[in-house]
Amino acid sequence: GELRMQSLTFDDAGMYQCVAENIHGIIYANAELKIVASPPTFELNPMKKKILAAKGGRVIIECKPKAAPKPKFSWSKGTELLVNGSRIRIWDDGSLEIINVTKLDEGRYTCFAENNRGKANSTGVLEMTEATRITLAPLNVDVTVGENATMQCIASHDPTLDLTFIWSLNGFVIDFEKEHEHYERNVMV
Repeated sequence: GELRMQSLTFDDAGMYQCVAENIHGIIYANAELKIVASPPTFELNPMKKKILAAKGGRVIIECKPKAAPKPKFSWSKGTELLVNGSRIRIWDDGSLEIINVTKLDEGRYTCFAENNRGKANSTGVLEMTEATRITLAPLNVDVTVGENATMQCIASHDPTLDLTFIWSLNGFVIDFEKEHEHYERNVMV
């Protein structure tokens, strides 16, 4: 009961009908097959204009144009065409991955998408930030039942970004508003 079609063309579009029949009767089911073809476009999903990457970290810059058939992708940084290497990888879905990010990676990145219907591109700027690091981690504490305990966590971060501390117990995030009688958060600047 399965119909398979390969190498579809616009002539294959239309209403298809499946007929199932036995000695007790006959039944019909209909389905429409639409053939889609369009050049790449970034109108609905442009690249982010500003992409942040932590120094020494990893960044993935997405490139997700609407296109049919699936486009081929290429990338450039400024006027330099990028190719897969030890730190740079272009994924099949068009995304660009950069590992061990350095100051030299900052700049304008352009994704080019092309299929048999046309081509398009979108550009964003990659900026490097200082990596967030835990400078004072919480220490193990032995406390007698009924006593209070204090744990500290201090981090360094890029001054242009906000920093939020999230505490969890056994993998579950602590909700300080709901559990204010048991936990207290103190933020020191």
